[in-house]
Amino acid sequence: MPEIVKSSAAPRPVIVCADDFGIAGGVSEAIAELIARGRLSATSCMTPLPDWRRHAPQLRTVLRQTPADVGLHLTFTDHKPLTAARGLARDGRLPALGQLLARALARALPSDAIRDEIRAQLDAFEDVWGEPPDYVDGHQHAHVFPGIREALVDEMLRRYPARRIWVRDCVEAPLRSLRRGIALPKALLISTLGLGLRGLLHRHALPANDGFAGLHDFSGRIPFRTLMRAFLANAGPRPLVHVHPGRVDAELRACDPLTTPRETELAYLASADYVEDLATAGLHPARFSDFAAITP
Repeated sequence: MPEIVKSSAAPRPVIVCADDFGIAGGVSEAIAELIARGRLSATSCMTPLPDWRRHAPQLRTVLRQTPADVGLHLTFTDHKPLTAARGLARDGRLPALGQLLARALARALPSDAIRDEIRAQLDAFEDVWGEPPDYVDGHQHAHVFPGIREALVDEMLRRYPARRIWVRDCVEAPLRSLRRGIALPKALLISTLGLGLRGLLHRHALPANDGFAGLHDFSGRIPFRTLMRAFLANAGPRPLVHVHPGRVDAELRACDPLTTPRETELAYLASADYVEDLATAGLHPARFSDFAAITP
C-alpha cells in the first residue's frame, strides 16, 4: 500500500459516504452522529427497509445544522422488495448478489420488475423525505449491473429532466487500484461493470463523481485505518470514498451478515486518527456541489 506524504496544498473535497442508512437503528443512528460531527458528507438510504421511515426524521434534524448529501441506495439483493418483483424475487425476497450478477451478465433480468422496483424505491424516498434524493447509487453496487443501469438512467431522465441529481460512478482508474492493492479482483470487476453505467451517464450529461474507493473484504486482516489511508491516497479529481459504519443490534443481525466490521469503521471515523489522515491526504469531507469548480 502507498505511503502517504502530508500535502501542503489547500484541502481538496472528497465525498465520504456512509452506505446503508435505514438498514437498522444502530447503523442509522451512528451515521447521523458522524454527519453531525462533520466526519461524513453523504449517506445512502435503503428505502425498502422499515428503519428508513423511523430514522429519516433524525437525519433531517441533523442536516439542519450539518448539511450533507442524502441519496437513494437502490436495493436489489437479499431484502424484501417494495413491489411484487415478479421474475426477480422469490418468496418475497430479492436474490443473493451472486444470483443477481449472473442473471445480469446473461441479460436475463426481468426489465418490468427492475423498472417498477426502481420507481417504487424512489417513491418511498420522496414520500418520506419530501423531495428527490441528492443522488442515487446501489446496495452492493448493483446499480452498475446490465439491465439495472439502463433502467435507472431511463427513470432518472424521465423523472428528473433537469438532471441535477448525481449518480455514483464506481469506475476507478486501474493505476490507482493497483497502487492501493486492496481487494484488487473485486475493485477491477466493479470498475469494469461500471464502465457501462459511466458511458450512459456521459451520453446523457448526468453528473457523477470521478474517483471511487472504499472496497475491501471486511475480514479485519488489515487495520481499517491502514485501509482508509490507502483509500484517501491518490484520490481522483472528484473522489468518493464509501464506508459502512454502524453499531450492531438485533435488528442488524437479523437482516445482514455485515456486523462487527461496521463498529470498527465507526470507531475510526469518530477518532482523531481519521481527522489526521484526512489532513495528511490533503482532503476534507464535502458535498457533490463542492466539486462545481473542479474539472474532471
